[in-house]
Amino acid sequence: MSNSTLNIIKIGGNVIDDDIQLENFLEKFAAIPGKKILVHGGGKIASRIADKLGITVNMVDGRRITDENMLDVVTMVYAGLTNKKIVTALQKYGCDALGLSGADGNAIKAIKRPVRKIDYGFVGDILADSVNSLSIKKFLDAGFTPVFSAITHNGSGQLLNTNADTIASALAVALSELYETSLIYCFEKNGVLLNAEDENSVIATINSTQFETFQKQGVISEGMIPKLQNAFDAINKGVKDVLIGNALNLHLLQQQQFGTSLVKN
Repeated sequence: MSNSTLNIIKIGGNVIDDDIQLENFLEKFAAIPGKKILVHGGGKIASRIADKLGITVNMVDGRRITDENMLDVVTMVYAGLTNKKIVTALQKYGCDALGLSGADGNAIKAIKRPVRKIDYGFVGDILADSVNSLSIKKFLDAGFTPVFSAITHNGSGQLLNTNADTIASALAVALSELYETSLIYCFEKNGVLLNAEDENSVIATINSTQFETFQKQGVISEGMIPKLQNAFDAINKGVKDVLIGNALNLHLLQQQQFGTSLVKN
């Protein structure tokens, strides 16, 4: 393994919909030294544009149903509008960003999610060997900062909408074989909270046993559950550490005072 370190940071939540907060976050991201990758979604923007185009937005348990029309929208928004706005802002702060989808450089492949109880449409699931880490390493070694949108491909010409948290976790696992990798999930909360209404109730460290207990107690629920499942999966597969916290506190990363730290049992 290389002695090089790598930070993989995923930005999501309400921050990505707020131009001022996003700009603030991107300035802090650009200031992080060393090799880094940014992963982003952009769901609310896609939903707004779909509404303007008269395309019905269908969600089941917080997960988007991606039919052909919606796939066009999310590709335009995630890999186009949102990705290029982020890349442009990073260039302003001296970060030589390169906007990518999973199809670029054959970086991230996925398979279309099998239809079980629900047909999610053109949604991609990532497999163990989905990430082309050597291709991504070329971008990093050339001095670029990859910025991945939540779009992958199946290797046979089909684009797929793929959960950005999952992409970030898969990238971290694959690249941990080449770098000492940290995975950081950023959103509008200060971390994993004991009380969802109290921003100061941050759980400083959490292991998978505590996570299961908090889940049963209802302390941790909804969108935080899949986020933590992805995060613990990454730790168990070789990622050095995983942090979850407020995008606007990213500057505290260097002082090791950022959000919630996930640890092995």
